[in-house]
Amino acid sequence: MRLLSSDLFRNFGIGFVLGAVLIVGANAEDWNAAVASPAQAAELNATPGVVPAPAAEFVIAP
Repeated sequence: MRLLSSDLFRNFGIGFVLGAVLIVGANAEDWNAAVASPAQAAELNATPGVVPAPAAEFVIAP
């Protein structure tokens, strides 16, 4: 048997795929808590058509 034969690469490839499937299967139930719910936009408390004044910390003094 040669050291770098195609059988060796095929067996490593099969082992890698099966190992990846086992890892994904073992961690699949933990992913439900890690996935965040969709973002919700904050309510806008201003009158439509009126631009609210910037906060004091964002005003650049002359």
